[in-house]
Amino acid sequence: METVVSGIRPTGELHLGNYFGAVKNFIQMQETERCFFFIADYHSLTTHPTPENLHQNVKRVLINYLAAGLDPEKATLYIQSDVPEVTELYLLLNMNAYLGELMRVTSFKEKARKQPNNVNAGLLTYPVLMAADIIIHKAAKVPVGKDQEQHLEMTRTFANRFNRMYKVDYFPEPQAYNFGQELIKIPGLDGSGKMGKSEGEGNAIFLSDPPEVIRKKVMRAVTDTGPTQPNQPKSEPVQNLFTLLSVLSSPDTLAYFEEQYNKCTIRYGDLKKQLAEDIIQINAPMREKMLQLEKDEIYLRKVVTTGAEKARESAQKTVREVREIIGFKSF
Repeated sequence: METVVSGIRPTGELHLGNYFGAVKNFIQMQETERCFFFIADYHSLTTHPTPENLHQNVKRVLINYLAAGLDPEKATLYIQSDVPEVTELYLLLNMNAYLGELMRVTSFKEKARKQPNNVNAGLLTYPVLMAADIIIHKAAKVPVGKDQEQHLEMTRTFANRFNRMYKVDYFPEPQAYNFGQELIKIPGLDGSGKMGKSEGEGNAIFLSDPPEVIRKKVMRAVTDTGPTQPNQPKSEPVQNLFTLLSVLSSPDTLAYFEEQYNKCTIRYGDLKKQLAEDIIQINAPMREKMLQLEKDEIYLRKVVTTGAEKARESAQKTVREVREIIGFKSF
């Protein structure tokens, strides 16, 4: 059993793209690995230093992940700011992180270009905080997307630098988690690209969407005028709908609409109606659980309190040992 650490951004509600991508793999990981999942509220301040409603954002994300299947009895689920040891390790790692290497980070340069009036120290040292989040639990594996691969490489750099500077073999080199299969990519409803909130509200189906909203969004999905000859290649918007069918509907349903398309008799309205109902059926149990969790403040408090206790137990051991390695001693 390996230790796995992954952060969760408190920036919005889960949509089907998130669920069939990272979240379903998190659910599988918690069955076989020692998992730490945390809501990265400190990280959110690097781009939103004065959030309007940070607590509500954290609560919403917590509810979403619990409803989707993360089990606090199987994995440690906690809020980053509930574990102050993270900030101490962040400080200690910062002492050996160099300005030049931090300024060369691709995500820093990109965000500095987009928000020139908010290039703060937290944005610059984001990879150091990420490293602290990971190695504070001495994680061996980290499930990361393409946009985080450079940060994970820097985490290895900081871990190795600590080991080298203090002549110890203390921190392991965390590697990207290999799910053993290609992640499912859920396309959006706007005709191109992947599903995501940043592409517009109508592009994504959220786990919290009620049935009437799902039907409306799916019926507005982009299509084309239809095939004009048998077995005609599909346009990107239509292929996106068939990809959604392949993930969310039964094989018989997919086969039926493939046949209708290849015979040039397809009616996109019928396809969309069927797809919407299949999405509603998948969403229903998760949405119902969300509505229950929103009312259960006692349970939510128990989840984050217990998660913080378990995470701090691991973090305190690491920080205590790191202080001893560096040379901090009590009189």
